[in-house]
Amino acid sequence: MESPAVASVQRVATWQGVVAILLWSLTLGLSRSLSERIGPLTAAVAVYMVAGGVGLARLAARGRIRRPYESGGAGRFLLCGALFVGYMLALYLAVGGAVSREQAIEVGLLNYLWPVLTLLGTVLFLGRKAHGVRLVVGTVLALAGIVLTLAPSGAVPFADAARAPHVLLLGLLAALAWAAYSILVRRFADSGKAGAGAVEWYLAAVALTLLVPALLVDEPREFSPAAFFEIALLGLSTSVAYAFWERAMAHGRVTVVVAFSYLTPLLSTLFSAAYLAVLPPASLQLGCVLLIAGSITSWSSVSEKDDETFRFENQRASTMDLAP
Repeated sequence: MESPAVASVQRVATWQGVVAILLWSLTLGLSRSLSERIGPLTAAVAVYMVAGGVGLARLAARGRIRRPYESGGAGRFLLCGALFVGYMLALYLAVGGAVSREQAIEVGLLNYLWPVLTLLGTVLFLGRKAHGVRLVVGTVLALAGIVLTLAPSGAVPFADAARAPHVLLLGLLAALAWAAYSILVRRFADSGKAGAGAVEWYLAAVALTLLVPALLVDEPREFSPAAFFEIALLGLSTSVAYAFWERAMAHGRVTVVVAFSYLTPLLSTLFSAAYLAVLPPASLQLGCVLLIAGSITSWSSVSEKDDETFRFENQRASTMDLAP
């Protein structure tokens, strides 16, 4: 039976994962508004620069600005960093390279494969046990719900694939990269090799990486007080969300958090529609039912590995780093 300290860390980390998903969903409409003001790449650079700066400032205030990996952990730090930055770069290049609004939405559809891929990864790489039929049914239901939630009504799916196949490939690679990052964070944590503060450095690296393509494209860049407010709000929420997600993957109940993340496209659509004052598509109701059914079915098909296999010392130490 697991100790109360381990159970407490796991419970807090699981809720942090839920909060991260809610923050991502809540801020999507805000991201679209900011992108219209200053351009998508410029917005990304500004937001991630603030997010990384906030994270690094928080570490500095706590006296924890140091090498962001343990002795011998440079390889793990670079691997996770490459996946983190690669995910962002692939996603933004895919959205920016889309030849139509429909294809940009299709990139979003492919990107939202990451929860499904992450849950499958817990079975393949983290030793979770799954009920095969239920997992397949839940995955199919969730994918159908994503399509109904995000796909434009009346459009021919992937009609522009022949014109820009690399865009869809980048969208798929983004989903694979984020799923791999999430799985590796947990894999390293299980083996007691997790680093501290790495995600703050990754956020700053994303800003620097996206700066080059942002400078090469012509975007409006109309920095108004409203734009600065949105940058500040998005930067703060992004810093908190990614820090929470990393801790949820390292110490929380992965299957619970990932199954809940199936609802991200639904929550994003609802919150974005409210913020941007647009009417949600008629297919949203059915998509909602399918996403919820798929999420519950997929979650119930995978059992958590006994968390007593975690090193108690590693879990206890992590309680000192749970605050955003």
